[in-house]
Amino acid sequence: MNSSDVVYLLMPDRFSNGDRSNDTVEGMLEQTNRQNPDGRHGGDIAGIAKHIDYIADMGFTALWANPLLENNMPEKSYHGYAITDYYTIDPRFGTNSDYRNLVGLAHEKGLKVIMDMVFNHCGTNHWLVRDLPMDDWVNQWDTFTRSNYRIEVKTDPYASDYDLKLMGKGWFDVTMADLNQKNPYVWKYLVQNSIWWIEFAGIDGIRMDAYPYTDREAMSEWAMTIRKLYPSFTILGEIWLQKSSHTAYWQDNERNMDDYRSNIPAVTDFRTHYAVIEALSEKEGWTQGLRRLYYVLSQDFLYNNPENLLVFPDNHDLNRYYTSLNEDFDKYKLGLAFLLTTRGIPQIYYGTEILMTGEEHKGHGYIRQDFPGGWEGDTIDAFNGTGLNEDQEEAQRFVQKLLTWRQKTPAIHNGKLIHFIPEDDVYVYFRTTNSQSVMVILNKNEEDILVDMRRYREGLNGFSSAIDVISSEKITNLDQIFVQGMSPLILELSGND
Repeated sequence: MNSSDVVYLLMPDRFSNGDRSNDTVEGMLEQTNRQNPDGRHGGDIAGIAKHIDYIADMGFTALWANPLLENNMPEKSYHGYAITDYYTIDPRFGTNSDYRNLVGLAHEKGLKVIMDMVFNHCGTNHWLVRDLPMDDWVNQWDTFTRSNYRIEVKTDPYASDYDLKLMGKGWFDVTMADLNQKNPYVWKYLVQNSIWWIEFAGIDGIRMDAYPYTDREAMSEWAMTIRKLYPSFTILGEIWLQKSSHTAYWQDNERNMDDYRSNIPAVTDFRTHYAVIEALSEKEGWTQGLRRLYYVLSQDFLYNNPENLLVFPDNHDLNRYYTSLNEDFDKYKLGLAFLLTTRGIPQIYYGTEILMTGEEHKGHGYIRQDFPGGWEGDTIDAFNGTGLNEDQEEAQRFVQKLLTWRQKTPAIHNGKLIHFIPEDDVYVYFRTTNSQSVMVILNKNEEDILVDMRRYREGLNGFSSAIDVISSEKITNLDQIFVQGMSPLILELSGND
């Protein structure tokens, strides 16, 4: 996976129920209850396979499903992050063979497959927790002790041992036992499990959950081992941090002052996520509004490879993107236009393409609602457009148009980025290679504007015309460019003199 890809993230239990026979499985502690926002709803591997054409036809090139491994827990087991068997697909999703077949089908459709793995913790019902092979298989405390979730202490030169221990060895949740990767047997178990899934299923990459919560030295060695065996294999680390400087520490590099190397080539870019929401929600200021985007990109010198940052409008742990923007459709398009044309690897969460809404503080079940059309009897079917309102239809077309164009646009994949400090609620930047140039104008003004291009001549570089990517209209005069209010304009430049 690289910056030419766009990842579709879906939650298997909430995407589509393709096989109703596995809704109830003998021996599983939790059965399907679609009326419970935090219960199992019946989505499965068969549902993903049934709609794999939808994902590919939308223009996505990679599929990341939240964990599919067995989570045999009494309640709230749908999300997949409390694994009780690292070698078995949860039978309510299907079988190991079903998963391998899904990977093969995805490859036939031109989709790479990223497997979500969780090595920081596992479900307390895992047999290796219920019958510990040794006392230090998990990090144990006299009484339940929760992590402080302060990842920053791992890079803080002044951090106390107390804070470090609580962050790294505290449990993620009462149902999630904290694995001790320092134990060499635990480490070997996790390494062998990764190799087994790569070999068995033919996956293209691993997304490692909660990466900084693990023992960093042990996991660095894990990543190095996998990369030596599979040099072209993708490893993506979840780094949920607020600052670029803190995030950059966890991307593989040789510049950390403590000489630490994660060996993780790709990491999540939460700072850019927050910057997009802030940029579109607040008034312009010296460092506010669209300048948020400028400032976050201006700190890319911190990263070993900014193109290996996963950028996203939302995911399974955050407010839905459309909700974060107070359901403002114009802002929705502005933000997506930026995320799909800036540096990095874009990821879109299922339902974002049809304006699904949800607030995290109400409960995670409300940001992980069922994709309409994935269940028999659904009155709305987003897979074929039945029942969508006009804005939802337009949003879906907008995303599909950009993604299919992006697939064949090398300037967006790896072109040099040149941007100009936003002025008067307008942000202009270019993506250029030796053979192709793209100009993006984000107009946050309510009014239509004419952009005087004299300031941006270095980006135009002699080009005399352009094609509007969204409307397909040709623009023959680049001295002044008309941009509608609260709209993005993406131009593929042409006619170089």
